[in-house]
Amino acid sequence: MTSRYRSTESSTAPVDGAALLAPRRRTVVKAAAATAVLAGPLAAALPARAAAQTPAFLHGVASGDPLPDGILLWTRVTPTAEAIPGSGLGPDTEVEWIVAEDRALTRVVAKGSVTATAASDHTVKADVRGLVPATDYWFRFSAGGTDSPAARTRTAPAANASVANLRFGVVSCANWEAGYFSSYRHLAARGDLDAWLHLGDYIYEYGTGEYCARGAVVRPHAPTHEILTLADYRIRHARYKTDPDLQALHAKAPVIAIWDDHEIANDTWSGGAENHTEGAEGSWANRQAAAKQAYFEWMPVRPALAGTTYRRLRFGKLADLSLLDLRSFRSQQVKFADGHVDDPERTLTGRAQLDWLKAGLTASDTTWRLVGNSVMISPLALGALPASLLKPLAKLLGLPQEGLALNTDQWDGYTDDRREVLAHLRSNAIRNTVFLTGDIHMAWANDVPVDAGTYPLSASAATEFVVTSVTSDNLDDIAKVPEGTVAAVAAPLVRATNRHVHWVDTDRHGYGVLDITAERAQMDYYVLSDRTRADATSAWSRSYRTRSGTQKVERTYDPV
Repeated sequence: MTSRYRSTESSTAPVDGAALLAPRRRTVVKAAAATAVLAGPLAAALPARAAAQTPAFLHGVASGDPLPDGILLWTRVTPTAEAIPGSGLGPDTEVEWIVAEDRALTRVVAKGSVTATAASDHTVKADVRGLVPATDYWFRFSAGGTDSPAARTRTAPAANASVANLRFGVVSCANWEAGYFSSYRHLAARGDLDAWLHLGDYIYEYGTGEYCARGAVVRPHAPTHEILTLADYRIRHARYKTDPDLQALHAKAPVIAIWDDHEIANDTWSGGAENHTEGAEGSWANRQAAAKQAYFEWMPVRPALAGTTYRRLRFGKLADLSLLDLRSFRSQQVKFADGHVDDPERTLTGRAQLDWLKAGLTASDTTWRLVGNSVMISPLALGALPASLLKPLAKLLGLPQEGLALNTDQWDGYTDDRREVLAHLRSNAIRNTVFLTGDIHMAWANDVPVDAGTYPLSASAATEFVVTSVTSDNLDDIAKVPEGTVAAVAAPLVRATNRHVHWVDTDRHGYGVLDITAERAQMDYYVLSDRTRADATSAWSRSYRTRSGTQKVERTYDPV
């Protein structure tokens, strides 16, 4: 079979043309040069063979969005020394791919070719079909006599298959400058994942030094300025794809990814972002279009609709996974926790996506309904925190640092959408819905109450597992105190005010492993020894599960 599939270029989501409010800047944005410097560290890192005009695969290989009969393969080829990411340079290059049943790639089941061009930044995708469900495969790309590394992938179970078990890695919020991606390395070392979920903030848009590790840069970005143009976003994606731990995880299992805000700009909404100044940083429409185009070029994501990441995957009769785009269609965040958060004219999801989600939840005939959700759906009331903790917590959540306020960037700022989803679950007796969430740089295990004010007397409509950040600053980092200091004080206060919260870890970095059987869905939480060390170790922290039919979280004392 031969493929001529080219990288998807996204369309621009609808943009509100009204004048934007002057944004509050989380960090001071340095003026970017009018012309991006493209030669940078990647050019210096090119091996001799690339300098000699031999193609090279410097950014690894990846697969994503597994189907019962197919998988999406990805790579980026550097055909010549000058064809560095974002340059727009380099010749059209034929890239061959093969898929085999064995690691040695001798029992080939599919092969084809794709043309890499400067128009897609020399990234290529092959949407391979005709494969066997629930099966491990190995694949490789080749160009000009050079082979890429070989990698493992796995197809999804057949739609009507009885599946005993599924296991997913779960990650979010990987800030290059804040540390090393050891979470990816430890997930790759497991060798038991059906896939891994990236719930957003795969890259960060900031310039060097604007958002790092307790104010210190562990390793600098490329480009060093805040990314604004298509070339900038391409270079930033390319820098991430040089990370050996990220390459290792991509080579071990398919990724299922959605974006959050930092793939574009901090606190993105449909018509702008907190970290975007209209005019001084170009137009929002152009920046958003550039970010989305680069994302679809550099990520093995198969969008159901151009320009958005919402889509649905199925894993036999055991689970389906609805993946949300909570940035492209949302109304602008309100600045304070006032009545505007309840305004039914404001939306987080957009009408079409909300209807799609509700219809999918209703129609689902699987045991579990998983929702890939970039911002927390469980309500969060901060309560009477001491000032020493309220200010850093407010800073982390993007809140006013004086007084009590909700995090209006998550579902708390769009309560009408949340009420509609939860009422739909309750009125249709839809059970076993589990929200899988990132964004907030803390780990949580929550019931999702219909009425948080009266919980636990009121019902729980779903459950939620939130994973902490891979590297991005969490609460102890912002407060600049030893790890565990904030958690010891803040976690009990958060739980006292939010009775649906079973556990929160405000201070540590790491990842999750979600294991699903017909009887329960369990999240094992793992933490890193030190995000600033490339050799950081990993340790199991806690585990929580929800048993089938309960819509509630409970602690369990052993990882799967």
